[in-house]
This record gives sequence, C-alpha cells and structure tokens, in this order.
Amino acid sequence: MATELTRLTARAAVALLKRREISPLDLIEAAAARIAAVEPQVNALPTLCLDRARAHARRLMSGHDREAENEAGWLAGLPVAIKDLTDVAGVRTTYGSPIFKNHVPARSHPLVERIERKGAIVIAKSNTPEFGAGGNTFNAVFGRTLNPWNTALTCGGSTGGGAVALATGEVWLAQGSDHGGSLRGPATLCSVVGLRPSPGRVTRGTSNNLFSPLSVQGPMARNVPDLALALDAMAGFCPLDPLTFDAPAMSFSDAVARPPARLRIAFTANFGGALPVDRETRDICSQQVRRFEEAGCHVDEAFPDLGPVDEVFLALRSQHFVVDRELQLGTHRDQLKADIIWNTERGLQQTPSRLAWADRERAALFRRFAAFFEAYDVLVTPGAATPAWDVNLRAREVIDGVKLTNYIAGSGLTSAITLTSCPAVSVPCGFDSYARPVGLQIVAPPRGEARALHAAAMFEHISGLDRLLPIDPRPGTVPPG
Repeated sequence: MATELTRLTARAAVALLKRREISPLDLIEAAAARIAAVEPQVNALPTLCLDRARAHARRLMSGHDREAENEAGWLAGLPVAIKDLTDVAGVRTTYGSPIFKNHVPARSHPLVERIERKGAIVIAKSNTPEFGAGGNTFNAVFGRTLNPWNTALTCGGSTGGGAVALATGEVWLAQGSDHGGSLRGPATLCSVVGLRPSPGRVTRGTSNNLFSPLSVQGPMARNVPDLALALDAMAGFCPLDPLTFDAPAMSFSDAVARPPARLRIAFTANFGGALPVDRETRDICSQQVRRFEEAGCHVDEAFPDLGPVDEVFLALRSQHFVVDRELQLGTHRDQLKADIIWNTERGLQQTPSRLAWADRERAALFRRFAAFFEAYDVLVTPGAATPAWDVNLRAREVIDGVKLTNYIAGSGLTSAITLTSCPAVSVPCGFDSYARPVGLQIVAPPRGEARALHAAAMFEHISGLDRLLPIDPRPGTVPPG
C-alpha cells in the first residue's frame, strides 16, 4: 500500500484525499517508509518533522474545510518538502550554514503559511547549498545530496534536495527558490519539472531583497500538471511582499488542461555561441524540440541578443549578496564558504556607475525579449549546459572546451532568463549516452506562467518521460571528461 501511494501523482493523491479514500496520515506514513528506504543513499531530506506533520494532519482531518476543496490549489492534506532556506515554525532550519546549524524559527515563512492554509502538510526540509549559493547541493551541516539516476553525480543546486526527493518518491511536491537557476537546474539534472515564476507571482515574504526581482520562490514536481497544482497553492498577493499581485482568474491547473495550442516556438541551443553548452546536450535538445511539431506547433531556430549578459548578472547578483551577506561577512567570515565571500566582496568593490550600467543593460535586455515575444509564443533552450557531473566537484570547470571563471559561470542558460523577469519551466527531454537526464527550458513572456506550463505539458504528453518516475537510487560512476 505504501509503495502504491508514493507512486501516485500529486493530483491523484489529492483526488483520493478529497474523496476520503485515503487520509493525510496514510500519505505521511507512506512517505516516512519511502524516506527510510532511500534517504541513506541520497541525503535529500536531512531534517524530518513527521510528528509535527501527524499533528497537522489530525487537525486537518478533524476540522476539514469542505468549502476549501473547490479553491484552486487545495492540497487536502498532501505531504510536501520545504527547502532548508525557508522557515518552518518549530523545525530546524539551517540555510545550509554552520552559523545557523541549531536554528529553530518560531514562525514559518509566509509562503509556508499560505500553502499550509491550502492543505499542504510539511514533512521535511530539503537539502541546499550554503545560503543557496551554488549549482551543487552540499554544505558543512548535512553534506552532499546525490543524484538518484547515478549517485556518483551531483543533483544540481540549489533546490537539489527537493529534486531528488521527488525523483525518488519521497514526496509528491517540493517548494524551492530560484536566483540563477536553482529550481530549473536541479529539475533538469534529476529529470523532474521545476518552475521559476515571474517576480511577484509567489511571495518571498521575509527576504531583505524584497525589491529585487532576481530571487523568487516556486514549485517543483514530477510532472507538469502537478507543477501547476503546486503553483495554484502558492500564487497570490501577499501584504509582506511589495512585488506580489493577485492570482489569475483561470487557475494554472485549468490552463494546463486546455486542448493543445499551435504555438510559435523559437529554439536556440546556445544563443548563437554566446553561452557554452555541451555538444551532446545541444544535439539532444535540438532533436527533441522538434517533437513540438507533432502537436501542430511551428518551430524556428531563433533567439534574442543577450548582450553582455554574464557581466550584467554577476554585477546584480553581487549586489544581492551585499544586501544578504555583508553583515555576516563582518561577524562570521570564518564560517562562510569561499564562493559566498568572493561574491559578497565583489559586490562591495563595485562602483555605483557599474551598477547603473548593469541596470541599463538589464532594461535593454528586457526590451529585446519583449520585441522577440511579439513574433514567438515561447523560447526554448536546453535546461542546463551539461548533464550532471562529479558530485565531489563544487562546480563545473570546463563546458564545451570553455574554461569557466567562477562557480556560477556554467548557469548562463538559466541566469540570462532570470534577468528578463520571464517565467521558465524545465521539463525532461531525454538522456545522454551515459544515461544522465537532459531537459528543455521553456520561457514565456513576463507573467506568462500559464503559457509556459501549457507548452511544457504538451511536450511532456508527447515524450512520456514523466512516467519513468519515481525511481530507486542507482549507483554509478563518473563518466570520463
């Protein structure tokens, strides 16, 4: 019974919960058994809160809100994982940092409060790099999270624990965050789906960077309709986040369920060589994007000019780190990893003129994308520049013969989209010659989550790759090169 429950999609589990054919406690115990079975092999959910979850389930079951069942995003007692960057009341929340290794917040993040009101039950915190910085999920508190398709490899970052928990069937939905690709990259490397929403779609609540559009909160799931369900539970105005706005009149779940549209699709493998992307990844994605034509879509190779996107992103990201980490740099420098120190100090050394240049370039990039979307409905790229790499390397060092200069330089495909404020969905598209997952990134105009999800659902229906999940962790070796 437990195995059958963990294999359910989130939507199927919620449907059974609504019909009272199963209870939230049934799902909690099924998840607990699955976690006990696979967690020693992957280290995705280092902090469990099962007693808290059981108590929440009993409250939900005793005072069930029948009216709420008709609300978009009602989860009816579905267990979920929350990234360890996000506070959950009474649950150890470390942000992946030894500075906070014993931190237990008294109040949950506004997003956690929102989805709990929508019937979600938090059962675990998912692993993340220190303060979410980096594309490989490891930290000094909990160690490394391993890719279930090959446990010698990284799961990506920074929502790596959430991606692995989904792929292995430990949870049905996971919450995460995305700055330069932290929802999209791990989704691609672990063959699940992740969405970076438009800034303001989902509350960031307690962030000190409340007026910056770079970092967002969002969902991750095993398939696109489940992803839409999770976004419905998260989206909406929040008085604690000045960028937020109301949820749309049509739910994202309904948008995904509409009949396939004949979309105008633009595809680029590497923006004309502006970004380094592994050759086999380029080839696989170039072939797989043509499958949209099976749904009647028109596919062109086309892309907007990125301009000096790497330097723009690094400048604005570094300023973000100054806001978040300057004070800790002064008080706990010896407990911060080198990448965070480098990123923060780079921001402290920037001139106002340099930041002004970066903002002007970002505005110009946004205008170029806006003009591009007058001709195309979505832009499709590879979801990551390479498949998963050696888990013992903090970051990729070379991509397609290009030596990378810093720990985020390999994330250009996703960080470039971050600068545009466009929503983007990562969806699996296949495997390379070493059986490592490869995916597509589907980008829509700002606030166009419904369009991006609809396109992703069309592709997923054609590929059928979501039906491979969940998997048991698979030991392996690091491919050469």
